Formats: sequence, structure tokens, C-alpha cells
Amino acid sequence: MSLTDRRGLPISTTSDLAADRYREGVDLMFAGWPSADAALDQAIAADPDFALAHAARARLDAMSARPREARTRIAHAAQLVATRGTERERSHVDVLALLLNGEPGAALEGTLAHVDSWPQDALILSLPLGAFGLFAFSGMANHDQARVDLCNRHATHYGADDWWFLTSRGWAEVENGDVPLGRAMLQTAFELHSANAHTVHGWAHALFEAGAGDEGEALIRGWLPGYDRTGILHGHLAWHAALIALERSDLENAMALYALHVHPSVSASLPINVVSDAASLLWRAEAYGHEPSRENWSWIADYAAKAFPKPGHAFIDVHMALIEAAMGDRVAVDRRAAALTAMVEAGRLGAGQVVPAICRAALAFAEADYPRCVAILEPLVPEVVRIGGSGAQREIVEDTLLVALMRSGETAKARDLLDRRLHRRPSPRDTRWRADLSRAVA
Repeated sequence: MSLTDRRGLPISTTSDLAADRYREGVDLMFAGWPSADAALDQAIAADPDFALAHAARARLDAMSARPREARTRIAHAAQLVATRGTERERSHVDVLALLLNGEPGAALEGTLAHVDSWPQDALILSLPLGAFGLFAFSGMANHDQARVDLCNRHATHYGADDWWFLTSRGWAEVENGDVPLGRAMLQTAFELHSANAHTVHGWAHALFEAGAGDEGEALIRGWLPGYDRTGILHGHLAWHAALIALERSDLENAMALYALHVHPSVSASLPINVVSDAASLLWRAEAYGHEPSRENWSWIADYAAKAFPKPGHAFIDVHMALIEAAMGDRVAVDRRAAALTAMVEAGRLGAGQVVPAICRAALAFAEADYPRCVAILEPLVPEVVRIGGSGAQREIVEDTLLVALMRSGETAKARDLLDRRLHRRPSPRDTRWRADLSRAVA
């Protein structure tokens, strides 16, 4: 009798221990939990020729910002699976190889074909999902809908007790606008498996989109202490709590959370999270009328320059431009925007002109040229989704536009935008701003 993965697909190993540790390692990876690497290493030690264990370890290396190690491991997995592997396993490794070798377009195409044949191959199905998945970073304007469609197409192949699939599908529904449905799925996933950072993260997004700040704060405050600081989402979950504090104008609590969990000197999150979380929190704080220290900006500027020395990643470039603009480095922002424009013209930046435009708008905002900021951002709002990430992360662009409208005297437009936002979800910050505008008009 052949051994199988967690969802019943045959795996090419004869070692019960290797199969058990492989299942455990993938579960831990899906939960964003420390020690996934140890479990997968044990699977490999028990069966050095187990290609899927090497492939999963390669995926984990890539998720942990170790691209060189990831490429080496996936190449070894490809050699192994060629001589001892099923058609499904060879396709599985081929798709991961495309992704880890920097071919996201081909990886997405391969993923969709693969899961049509083997929908229960959850590790491959996971690749287009999430805020940093292949759909989100494809440059598509409809990637939120694409995630939902993909999950719905394959939902019958996952049971009602599959916490990973419920988490992935629930988050997709939340991001696509069906917050009640997604929130219910995420709560069920949490009840099935509470030691899961991705479920808590998705649930935090659901509460954010529902305007349930008190519940979001209580969720994170109650759960985060039991999650090791080396966990991939530790700093990012604290960022969510800091956002809630900022919405209440509680700068002291927001910056305390920043110092304890988000600051680049203490966060063990991936560089993409460290940079985007720090930059967006500091930028929001200043836009909301507070003044974080210049030292905080210097810290993240130094970290970001080392982590991402070259432009070319839409989501990161937007946050790099926020940092450069906040530091008053006009030359750096102009250089980044020009490089990104050249990439767009060469067809090498899927998100398109919205990326260099946001960079220029950030510089205008930082230089207090609010009418110019508005002129750049206002027509681009429908295109911001192309940069990827989550709705909560992308809201920083709309926040920047809103503050620029208020500071440039565009009261009617600011009030209209606030009314639309408050119709979508309650917000103490937006409520306060709306009252201020009403008083100013009166």
C-alpha cells in the first residue's frame, strides 16, 4: 500500500517516517509556524531520495528569503523525481522550479494546469493564493476575483474540516468583498486548528474590513504571545494591531507595538513584510498628523536599501518610494520612477504605469505639493489593485489621496471619498475626519 500526503495523493517514498514528517512539515509551512524546516529535514534524512520533501524544503527556503538555497534544492528535487516519481510529482516539481527560478508567469500557467489535473495538490494550489501569491503579483486588476474563482472551482475536493483550504478560501472571499462569508470560514478554520498564523492573519483582515477594531485588537493581543517571535507573521500581526491603534489616534500604543515587534531591528519577518510594514506604518502616522522620529525612518531606509537594491517589484517599489520620499531623497524617487517607467515601456512590469505614478505622488505628498499628489493619484485609484498585497496594505494609497484632498482644500471630494469609505466599514479615524470637514464647511 502506497503512502500518501495529507490529502490522499500518493507520494514516492517507502519510509513511514519520511511520509509522516513530510505531512507535518507542509502543515507547519501552511500554518506559518516555526520548525517546518526541521520536520522537512527529518523527512529528507529518513529518505534522501524523497523528491517532494526536497521540493517542499525549496519552497520553504524561498518563503524565508533564501533564493539561492531554494534554487539548489529544487534542482536536486528535479533530478530525483525524474527517476523516482509519478507524473503528478514531476509536474509538482516542474511548477515549483518555474517559480523559484524567477518565471512567475509560466509558474502561474503551470499551476492552473496542474491543479486542473490534481486539485488536491494543496502546495501547488497555494501558489496563486494569498496577498503575495502569483495572482496578487501578476499585475492583474481582477486578482481578488481570480483567487475566489480558483478556490470555488476546486472546493469540492477539500473537506469541511480542511483548515488550510478554509483559511485560503476565507481570506480570498474577504479580499473580494464578501466579508461575512470569509469571516465565517476563517473562524471555522481557527476552531479546527488555532496554532495557525495564517488563519489569525486572515481573520484580522476580516475584522479590519468589517470595521471591528476592538475585536481585531483582542484577537491579536490574545493570540500573539503564544506565537514565537521567529514566526513568519509575528511582526505583521503586530502591524495590524498598530494600525488599529493609529485609527484611534493612539500614537503611543502604535509606536510601542512598532518598537517591540515591527522595527527592522527586532522583526524576524520576511524582508518584504519588514519593509512594507515599517514604511506604511510610519507614513500613515505622519499622514494622520503625528510625527514618528526621524531615526525610525533612517533605520528602515538602511534596511530596505540592502534588502531591495534594485527596482522591479511593484509592491516593494511603492513602499521604497514612501521611504525615499519621507527621507527627502528626491533624486532616489525620481531615479526609481524613471527606471520603473522604462520597465513598463519594455513590457517588464505587469502592474504598469500605476507603480511609477504612485512613486511620484508620494514625493509630491512628502514635499507638501498636495494638488500635484491629487492630480496624479485621483485617476489611478481603480488601478492601485495591480500592485498586489492586501486591501488593508493598499489602502495607504487611498489614505494619501484623501489627506492630500483635505490639505489642498478639495473639501467636497474629500467628503465624498470619506462617505464611500464609511459606507464600506466603520472607522473612528474617518468618522473624525468627516466631522472635521463638516465643521470646516459650517
